[in-house]
Amino acid sequence: MDLHGFLKALARRWPTVVVCLVLATGAALAATSLSTPVYEARTQLFVATRTGDDTAQMNQGQSFSQARVQSYAAIVTTRQVTRPVVKELRLRTTPEELASRITAVAPLNTVLIDITVRDTEPKRAARIANAVAQRFSAVVERLEAPKRPPGSERSGKSLRTADGTSPVSLGVTQEAVAPIGPVSPRPLLNLAAGVLGGLLLGAGLVALRETLDTTLKTSEALGEFTALPGLGTIPYDRNVPRQPLVSADGHCHRAEAFRKLRTNLQFSQVDEPPRIIAVTSSVPGEGKTNTAVNLALSLAEAGLSTCLVDGDLRRPCVASTFGLVQDAGLTTVLIGQARIEDVMQQAGGRLSVLASGAVPPNPTELLASARMEEVLRELADTYEVVIVDTAPLLPVADTLGLASFAQGALLVVRAAKTSREQVRTAAESLDRVSVRVLGTVFNMAPVPRGNRYGTYGSYGELPAPRVSDPRKEASAATRLAGEK
Repeated sequence: MDLHGFLKALARRWPTVVVCLVLATGAALAATSLSTPVYEARTQLFVATRTGDDTAQMNQGQSFSQARVQSYAAIVTTRQVTRPVVKELRLRTTPEELASRITAVAPLNTVLIDITVRDTEPKRAARIANAVAQRFSAVVERLEAPKRPPGSERSGKSLRTADGTSPVSLGVTQEAVAPIGPVSPRPLLNLAAGVLGGLLLGAGLVALRETLDTTLKTSEALGEFTALPGLGTIPYDRNVPRQPLVSADGHCHRAEAFRKLRTNLQFSQVDEPPRIIAVTSSVPGEGKTNTAVNLALSLAEAGLSTCLVDGDLRRPCVASTFGLVQDAGLTTVLIGQARIEDVMQQAGGRLSVLASGAVPPNPTELLASARMEEVLRELADTYEVVIVDTAPLLPVADTLGLASFAQGALLVVRAAKTSREQVRTAAESLDRVSVRVLGTVFNMAPVPRGNRYGTYGSYGELPAPRVSDPRKEASAATRLAGEK
């Protein structure tokens, strides 16, 4: 699926994207409102060395501090620091839990240590950060102090002699203060993440559904898949169940679509125009009967003597569509109880209808019989075009025997309903019995937004002429003459 197809899929399945966007945004807002605010307090320490006034000693001390400062940062979260802080501040936590909320970072090529403490209360976060800094300084100075040499206690020397003091001292350069606002949660960041996550989730679901959905969405996709000419695209109309027939003088989308189908059918086989055309589909519910009925009406409207035959002996619907008698018709002729002209009914104009007749117990044998071929030939000799509404191809074998008597077949495919496998199997079934498929009819296609061709009723009409005022014309002519 290329980018253009993906964008069309997004436009077609926009409700999925909207639902995912709303759910993800709602989840982000809920997580923000339910999260406990976390505050962050920071303090900074400066690591210095006790050296003389000599420049060389100062540089040596600076290098010593930079080399040791990274190791000092790892001491901040040890129990030697956190356990006294927990006792001092009487915190309801363990030294390990407190350590998990402390972060110490030593910037590269500096002698600074940044200590960050996270807590649910801003003032407590500042107190903990300052207490950790003080305790950390004491621990480092104690660790860096030289050990007392053996026998020093007997000699009465003190630990903090000139030779026994710590060479490192830590000073606080920035005390921690209570933060004004929490660092977590971040409403705007969470909202942006929810929106982005919803869009990505919606796009992913659309891509997944398009991958798993094997139905045909456009007439172009149908033509590429079947390599058959697309003779017509019939738009979806929710009023079809109540009004299945298109009026002869109608200018709606469906009426124009059937006129276009009629024209394309007439020009598709100019050298050998088919006289007997079978209209079929892969499975039930694709609108083949409605297509056959309205195509026959459109051909009759064009002045062609047309006969519509109801060859679907499983679920006949042609007679009920026109309000005609169904009990006498094709099966009555096939079993020899009546002649064709005895059961032929008129649906107005140049359209004749041969209803199905009584539903037989063996429709497949009747439709594949030699008598059926004779009936179709008689009708072709009498009428210019014979349209046969047949049963679906995949559920039953009725159409395969009947279609071999026709001179061409139309395959009706319902938009976004019929799968590619069903269309492929139906086309191969017709090809196996050597039936010439004239083309496909893409039925119940989405109606394009807007009217690209304007209103048909006003096509070609000129605006009414304006009524001119003789006095104004005379005044204008006088001014024009003066200007010349």
